[in-house]
Amino acid sequence: MNKLYYGDCLTIMAGMAPASVDLVYLDPPFNSNRDYNAIYKDETGRPLPDQIEAFSDLWQLDGERERAIRYLPVRLREAGVDNGAAESIRLWMAALRHAQPRMLAYVSYMAERLTAMRRLLKPNGSIYLHCDPTASHYIKVTMDGLFGSGSFRKEIVWRRTSGHSDAKTLGSVHDTILFYSMSEHFTYNVQYTDYDEAYIARRYRRADADGRRWMDDNLSAKGLRGGGYEYEYKGATSLWRVPIERMRELDAEGRLHFTSRGGIGIKRYLDEMRGAPLTDVWTDIPPINSQARERLGYATQKPLALLDRIVRASTNPGETVFDPFCGCATTMEAAHRLGRRWIGIDIAIHAVKRVAKVRLADRLGLVEGRDFEIDGIPRDLEGATDLWRRDPYQFQKWAVEEVDGFVTARRTGDGGVDGRLYFDLPGERDLRSMVLEAKGGARVGVSAVRDLRGVLERYGAPMAGLILLREPGPARRRNFAAEMAKAGDIEALGVRYPRMQMLTVAEILDGRRFATPSVARAARGAAEPNLPGVG
Repeated sequence: MNKLYYGDCLTIMAGMAPASVDLVYLDPPFNSNRDYNAIYKDETGRPLPDQIEAFSDLWQLDGERERAIRYLPVRLREAGVDNGAAESIRLWMAALRHAQPRMLAYVSYMAERLTAMRRLLKPNGSIYLHCDPTASHYIKVTMDGLFGSGSFRKEIVWRRTSGHSDAKTLGSVHDTILFYSMSEHFTYNVQYTDYDEAYIARRYRRADADGRRWMDDNLSAKGLRGGGYEYEYKGATSLWRVPIERMRELDAEGRLHFTSRGGIGIKRYLDEMRGAPLTDVWTDIPPINSQARERLGYATQKPLALLDRIVRASTNPGETVFDPFCGCATTMEAAHRLGRRWIGIDIAIHAVKRVAKVRLADRLGLVEGRDFEIDGIPRDLEGATDLWRRDPYQFQKWAVEEVDGFVTARRTGDGGVDGRLYFDLPGERDLRSMVLEAKGGARVGVSAVRDLRGVLERYGAPMAGLILLREPGPARRRNFAAEMAKAGDIEALGVRYPRMQMLTVAEILDGRRFATPSVARAARGAAEPNLPGVG
C-alpha cells in the first residue's frame, strides 16, 4: 500500500527494505527558513518572526553534525561504497571545514541520507536530486562518490522562470536536477516536447485544404542498408522504401506528394508527430502560478508537470516512486495519476496532515486505510513512548506540533525552547508566543519547571508550556502546579490565563490543549480562543 511517513527520513529509511524502490526524487532543504516560514505565514495568516532566526541556524557544525561526520566513513563502508571514493569524500569534506563550515554541515547531512537512498534503489533504479546552483556542485561531487561517476546520467537545467532581475549580477532563472542511475541497465522511457514555432515554420511549410500542416519526407531507398523495392509508380521509377502495395495504400489515403521534378514523397503530418526528443534543458514547464489550484503554500513548490515528466521517464506503471522530502507531495500526486505506487516522508507534521487532507483526500479522492497509510504519527501513549525511544528530537517535534505549536529547528543550543505556540493579544499588532518544552525522561522534577520559568523571563515571553511524556505522581503534580503559579496570569478580553501550564501526552492525545488567547493554528484552521479548562 502507498505510504506517507512522518519523521526524519534517515530514521525511517533505516527500516525500509533494500532494493525496494524504482525511482527516488528529492527536493531537499537548503534555504529551509525561506520555505518553512512561507508555509507558516500561509497557515496562520501572519508572519512568525521568531522562526526566521531559528531556521537560519539549521546548518551549523554542532555536536550532532560533528558526530555524523565522524561516523560517515562507517556508513559509506556499510553501504558498499568503494574505499577510494569514500576517502575522497572524507578529504574534500575536511577541506570544507574551514572554508565553508555551514556548507559542510549541509553536505554531510545530505551524504548520510543519500547513502541510505542508495541502499533502497533497485539495480535498474534512478535518482533525481533537485537543487539550486548554490550547492549543486558540492552535491554532485558527493553523488559521484556514492553512486560512482559512471552512474551520472545528466545534469538537467530547468528554467523555472523566464525573467528575473538581480541588481549586481546575472538573473537567476534556473534550477539543477542531477540524474544518476544504479547501473547501466536503468529504466528510461523517451519523452518528447512540442516543436518550437521556428522549427514548425521552417519544416512544416505546406498544408492540405483542411489546414493540416505537413512536411515532405523522402520515399527513396537509395543508399540505405538492406536495399528497397524497385518499381515504377505513376511515371516515377526508383528504389522505394515501401513495396508497391503500401505505395498504393498511401496514395489512396492522400499521403503522397508528387513533386514538380517527377519524384514522390510522403507527407508527415504535424499533428501525428510525437514532438522533439527531450533534451537536458527544460524550458517548457513554467513555475506554479500563485493562484494555481495545485499550490499548497510552499515557496519552493514544484509544478506537477515537472514531476509527471520525471516519473514517466524513469518508471513504468506499477513501480514504486519514493520522495524522502515530500513536502506538499507533488511527487505522490504525479505517481498516483500515472499508476505508480508511492512512498513519501516529511519531517513536519503540519505538512503530513495537510497533504493527507488537501492533496490526497480532497484533490485525489484517496481514503486513508484503503488507498494509503500514514505511519510515524503516535496514536496512543505507547506510540509516543516508542517515538521517544527511537528519536527523542522527533518526539519533541511531534509533541510541539500536536498542540498546534511550531518547532524550533535547532537541536542544540535552543535555550530550553523546543517550539512556540502563537496567539493574538487584543490591541497588539504582532503575534505573541507561548514558549514550549517537551520532556520524555522517566523522572522530570520540579527543577524542570524552574528552568522553564527562567526561560520565560529570559525571553520575555507572555506564556510557557511544559509537555511531559509520563504522568507525574500526585505529589509531583502539586509541586509543579505550585511552582507554575508563581509566574502569575495574563488577561485578555476579561479572561485570565495562567502564564505557565503543563500537559501530559495522554492529555494531548485525549484532545486537551494549552489555554491561551486566540491561537494561530497551522493544522486546525482559523484562529479561535483556547479557554482555561477547555480542551
